[in-house]
Amino acid sequence: MDNYQLFSLLIQAAFFAIGVYLYLFARGFISFGTDEVKARSEAFRQENKGWMRLLGLALAAVMLLNIVLGLMGR
Repeated sequence: MDNYQLFSLLIQAAFFAIGVYLYLFARGFISFGTDEVKARSEAFRQENKGWMRLLGLALAAVMLLNIVLGLMGR
């Protein structure tokens, strides 16, 4: 595995983690520190949870597929 393939795998893993985080945030499983921040993030989540959930699932699924196919091809 050369440096380019390793770098590509790391980028794909980072985007997979972003997709999982976005999905978990949209579902309400991730909470934040102070009460003010919790209230603002909850309001944002309630307004945008539909598209964030779909985008998080789509991004995680595509990146997982890329990672699996990349590892199988090497």
